[in-house]
Amino acid sequence: MPTMSKTYHHSVQIYYEDTDHSGVVYHPNFLKYFERAREHVIDSQTLAQLWTEKGLGFAVYKANLVFQDGVEFAEVCDIRTTYRLDGKYKSVWRQEVWRPGATKPAVIGDIEMVCLDNEKRLQPMPENLLKER
Repeated sequence: MPTMSKTYHHSVQIYYEDTDHSGVVYHPNFLKYFERAREHVIDSQTLAQLWTEKGLGFAVYKANLVFQDGVEFAEVCDIRTTYRLDGKYKSVWRQEVWRPGATKPAVIGDIEMVCLDNEKRLQPMPENLLKER
């Protein structure tokens, strides 16, 4: 099994609109935070170029989220991301939300991504896409 990449960090400000009536982040929003962090790892320009020049994009194949602590309005959290390639077509991402001063992650996400062409057919991951940056 391939080893995980280095850990990438992405800060997320928690806005009021992200929360429910109690001031705690509404659970689907963590998927948005994870998506943004993955985009920062790969790079937006690279993703746009892959789509326009090669017709390649990515889709979530499987997502498993574990909620260990509530994340609250006005916090600035650290999204910690690692990844590994899992075969020719899939990448596996471990993403964690860390609250300020926390000793464990508030949310853990294990996300599996596949590469698809513009006709939604499975394609091999582009070489060097997930090289260490």
